[in-house]
Amino acid sequence: MNSFATLPALAEMVGIPIPAASPRRRDIPDALQRACLAAQTAADNKGQEIAILDLRKVTPLFDFFVIATGTSRRQIHTIVEEIDATLRRVGDSRMGVEGYESSKWVVQDYGDVLVHVFDPETRSYYNLEELWADAEKLDWEQEIE
Repeated sequence: MNSFATLPALAEMVGIPIPAASPRRRDIPDALQRACLAAQTAADNKGQEIAILDLRKVTPLFDFFVIATGTSRRQIHTIVEEIDATLRRVGDSRMGVEGYESSKWVVQDYGDVLVHVFDPETRSYYNLEELWADAEKLDWEQEIE
C-alpha cells in the first residue's frame, strides 16, 4: 500500500483537519514566496531556528512547513500575529489556527503552507524536521535574495 494513502486517515485519527483545495487568487505570491515571507517575518520578530521544509515530493497535503521557535508566550503570539498580518497584506488568508491559547505549539494553516511556532521544549520533543526527514530543508534566506 502506498504510504500517501494512509496520510488522510492518520490525520483524521489525530484530529488534524485536511483542508479542501480552494482556488487562490492569481495575484498573490506562490507558496514558496509566502513561506519565505513567513520565515522572514519570524526572523524580524526574533524567532529562532527558522526552517522551511519543502514537502511537495513527500505529501500531497501541503507544499511547505515553516518552523520557528519563540522563547516566551508573548513572543510566540507576536510571531504568529505578525506572520498572519504579513501574509494578509499579500492577499493570503489564514484558514485556521490551533494551539494559540496554550502557546506551546501554534499551527497556522494557509492551505499549501503550514506555519509552526513552538516553544523550545515542545519543538525539541516533536522534532518535525526529523519526523519529516524526507523533506528538503530550504535555505530560505538564499531564496529571498
